[in-house]
Amino acid sequence: MSIVYLACLLVALGAMVLLDARFRLVFWRDARRATIVLALGLVFFLAWDVAGIALGVFARGGSRFMTGIVVAPELPLEEVFFLLLLCYLTLVLIFGVRRLLDRPAPGSTDAVDASPVRRGSGG
Repeated sequence: MSIVYLACLLVALGAMVLLDARFRLVFWRDARRATIVLALGLVFFLAWDVAGIALGVFARGGSRFMTGIVVAPELPLEEVFFLLLLCYLTLVLIFGVRRLLDRPAPGSTDAVDASPVRRGSGG
């Protein structure tokens, strides 16, 4: 029994939170909507996993890097955090790419003029 995989997932989630906070992409843009979308995505994928387990498609594999804790038959604790990371990563990527595509190209007429404005006694 080990927490290596869970720790890696938590570190990756922490990195996603830092990216989100730095660029105000998901939770720092609209926390209520982000919570709803993330919760819906997590519920959807957990239901998908449960259906796969019930049909015999998915099974919990053994690994010395996992905690061994299961939240449901054949559903390890790490799977919940993996799905959370997957959903959060998707949101960060969508809004990050959107922000990059919405930026004006350098030298375009849409770019803000950065030249200093001269003010003084008319002339």
